[in-house]
Amino acid sequence: MPHELPKLPYAYDALEPYIDAKTVEIHHDKHHAAYVNNLNKLLEGRPELQAKTLDQILTSLLAIPQEIRAGVTFNAGGIANHNLYWSTMSPNAGGEPTGDLADAIKESFGSFQDFKQKLTDAAVKQFGSGWGWLTVDGNKLTISSTLNHDTPLSQGKKPILIVDVWEHAYYLKYQNKRADYVTNWWNLIDWDAVTKLFMMTTK
Repeated sequence: MPHELPKLPYAYDALEPYIDAKTVEIHHDKHHAAYVNNLNKLLEGRPELQAKTLDQILTSLLAIPQEIRAGVTFNAGGIANHNLYWSTMSPNAGGEPTGDLADAIKESFGSFQDFKQKLTDAAVKQFGSGWGWLTVDGNKLTISSTLNHDTPLSQGKKPILIVDVWEHAYYLKYQNKRADYVTNWWNLIDWDAVTKLFMMTTK
């Protein structure tokens, strides 16, 4: 089955004032859609690969034929990363997590504020286009960044939160002020959604 572009879980303007409607529209309908279309083209005539989920593709990249591996890695990662990005933001969100996730953050990073600063630094200081991540690695939480559309999934980690620091995610509103965008992104995190992902990884 061909991969499909998931619908946004909210209106284009739902993330205002932190992310503007035009950025969300172009980001989802043009950039995210392009990764879906490109991956489907790469997998044409390869039913054994078309049957795989994104997670199955990204956790077994060496099984992808070498002649299409780079393209599949880039586009499958682009889809999966954006799926997580959109689904862990929502309007009227932000604040801090509670319960088991809050405890895990405190155990791994000392405090929520220390965690927030470390993830902000990972995202803002990522050289070039990429992503900042919170992942579950074994029995602990880890923070990292990746270039382009690389994903910690390919390293055996389980992502639960992501911030997009490609320029198309923020340039219309913030121009070159990536740090301002990341600071405002914290107001959009849907901690209920992140907690559900965390609980799924720790079952």
